[in-house]
Amino acid sequence: MALARVVTFEGISKDRMDEMGQQIEQGEPPEGMPPAEVIVLHDPDSERSLVVVIFESEEDYQKGDEALNAMSGEDTPGQRTSVTKHNVAARMKS
Repeated sequence: MALARVVTFEGISKDRMDEMGQQIEQGEPPEGMPPAEVIVLHDPDSERSLVVVIFESEEDYQKGDEALNAMSGEDTPGQRTSVTKHNVAARMKS
């Protein structure tokens, strides 16, 4: 079963999110990060963001969680307010 690491951030301006979006699209994943799908949602009015990282296994989730927790605060878009783990109950692309 796939697992999702869901992280909320506050204090992210539109300019900072634009910068982070470019870095994510052009950069390399953190060292030790297994393959994952990343979805970043941003509400510029409230300066909040939700990042969903989907891993295909518990082992990949654990490795990814360690890699992401080891990142420098300068590499994150704003103030991290929560990290939660969820089972991915359903996925669909049309």
